[in-house]
Amino acid sequence: MKKNDVVIALAGNPNSGKTTIFNALTGSRQRVGNWPGVTVERKEGKTDLDGRQVTVVDLPGIYSLTANSLDERVARDFIVQDRPCLIAVVLDASNLERNLYLSLQLMELKAAPLVLVFNMIDEVEEKGMSIDLEGLSELLGIPIVATAAKKNRGIQQLKKVLAEQVTLGAAAPPAIPFRYRENTEFAIERLIQRLGEDPSLSQSSPPRWLAIKLLEDDREYLARLEKSPLRDSILEDLGVLKKETEKGIGYDLETALVEERYGFINGLVKEFVKKSWGLEDRLSLSDKIDKVLANRLMGLPIFFFLLWLIFKLTFDVGGFFVHYIDQLFTALGNQAAALIQALNGPSWLASLVEDGIIGGVGSVMVFVPIIFFLYLAISLLEESGYMARGAFVMDKIMHAMGLHGKSFIPMVVGFGCNVPGIMAARTLENPKDRIITILITPLMSCAARLPIYVLFAGAFFAKHQGTVIFGIYLLGIVLAMLMARIFKSVFFKGEPAPLIMELPPYRLPSAKSLLLSAWHRCFIFVQKAGTVIFLAVVAVWCLASLPLGVEYASQESIVGRVGSIFAPLLEPIGFGFWQAAVALIFGILAKEIVVGTLGTLYGAGEETLAGAIASQFTPVSALAFMVLSLVYIPCAATIGAVRKETNSWYWAIFTVAYTLVLGWLLAFLIYQGGNFLFP
Repeated sequence: MKKNDVVIALAGNPNSGKTTIFNALTGSRQRVGNWPGVTVERKEGKTDLDGRQVTVVDLPGIYSLTANSLDERVARDFIVQDRPCLIAVVLDASNLERNLYLSLQLMELKAAPLVLVFNMIDEVEEKGMSIDLEGLSELLGIPIVATAAKKNRGIQQLKKVLAEQVTLGAAAPPAIPFRYRENTEFAIERLIQRLGEDPSLSQSSPPRWLAIKLLEDDREYLARLEKSPLRDSILEDLGVLKKETEKGIGYDLETALVEERYGFINGLVKEFVKKSWGLEDRLSLSDKIDKVLANRLMGLPIFFFLLWLIFKLTFDVGGFFVHYIDQLFTALGNQAAALIQALNGPSWLASLVEDGIIGGVGSVMVFVPIIFFLYLAISLLEESGYMARGAFVMDKIMHAMGLHGKSFIPMVVGFGCNVPGIMAARTLENPKDRIITILITPLMSCAARLPIYVLFAGAFFAKHQGTVIFGIYLLGIVLAMLMARIFKSVFFKGEPAPLIMELPPYRLPSAKSLLLSAWHRCFIFVQKAGTVIFLAVVAVWCLASLPLGVEYASQESIVGRVGSIFAPLLEPIGFGFWQAAVALIFGILAKEIVVGTLGTLYGAGEETLAGAIASQFTPVSALAFMVLSLVYIPCAATIGAVRKETNSWYWAIFTVAYTLVLGWLLAFLIYQGGNFLFP
């Protein structure tokens, strides 16, 4: 984003449809979901408005301009400090009482001209409601556009209005038809006078907004007084004004300011929103469903049953395709090798193509159908709104383990990939809760580990494959909670904050959005197979072929010698052979490489690879290998994410150390205990 670019910011509450509108405006395919916290960093894209290139910025969802968490700070700072040319405030039109609060604050801030986007207008109509958009727009002095972004309805009108506002330029925002009660306004005006005595204080924010935030005890704005020579006298007057005002209203001023804003909003809703008779007395469909799915007694069993069902269906449906894709890659490898030999090509090239490239990459690619169906199921939970209920029903257990209920959302995001899961911890307000969540998220089974589980579970537990893999995922959750309890006791003592979280309404996602979401995430996996895994398996093949003259993938090769150094460490946990050691070492780069490495070293497809590992592993050692793969050192990208999000190499190194030790100990207990119980 360049300095002179025309920038439009998309702001709004979580789950109001900002990212869907961003995708519609820019043609991007950013991830969307029906739960708070999907967007945790700002996203940029370009759109054409009447022949003019404009930068659109999708900001994390915020409820107000008082920032408590990192993602909220990203949004607030961009609005207040970066000053976009225009702010499009996206609102859930079916819940204006809550959504208009941020809009009202932005009107008070006067940072940029506003356009209000009343999204999900179709849901308003389905509920038998209507909104007088023209009347509300005229009263507020702000353009209002009705959209149903998921249906692409109103997007062209939105583009037209945005283009008009951009053409008008930096017009001053209109005066707000809203004033606080008399004694509150007196305190604001008196404070504005005091702040005016130091012109530097008004350079970054309008005086009225600064006065209001000081009366709200906003820490960020109080910190701005530190450099002012009038700091002490202003703070003294601030204290007196607050005390006098609170004496007049009977309670604290911060609460009074919030109440008065909501009072104005409620008046707007009563005036401009028409509801069907008796609508207030009827339970919504979401409320009725929540009586079962979010029930205090049944919610948790239902949640885990749904997770089990996902894995069961994923392997029953996705597994059907694995056999055929494996045959395809096996035939492709054989044909490629035969073609090279027919052209009198060198034998090493035939081996590289058949065993290294096609064998290694193919051993990972065969699991794409299973990963696709898993992502499809997860997308259904996310977009339907059930994922937020997962955090709600898990809250009691999370609290018992010293975690905030909202920590469960980054953990669930980690099922897809640990990196966005770690980034999703930005939604937590408490820094201690955030660090604990970051430290335990690598214990979540990401999609990259799934090929390992499928390979070993298919070879040793074929009749119960889905249940075994569900158990591995469940073990990750249990371990994460236990480690959170330990970290809380050792590093971050204190009680977790109560869970206050919006439960979005249930929505039936379209088949198109589910398929696109699953395909987009699956494509990232395939892309990785074509780049990182490709390079890794070629490197493994080279190391398995050198020095010249040794048998391919023998213990005398470079990779065999390196693996033999570490193999004794794996002997007590059931797989003390160098191939397993090499696979686990390369797995630190990316977990998909574990199966790719085994496929390259054994020169086998999925079915023959399963036969190869069956000759070296036992059911107990296979289970130990799966658990070690779940827990031991996270991939390089995850380690980097821990370093970035904690801003500390200490926590990154600590994560590497504790997961390595924990993984080895668990594998030891499983292998030794299993052999003791089942000799």
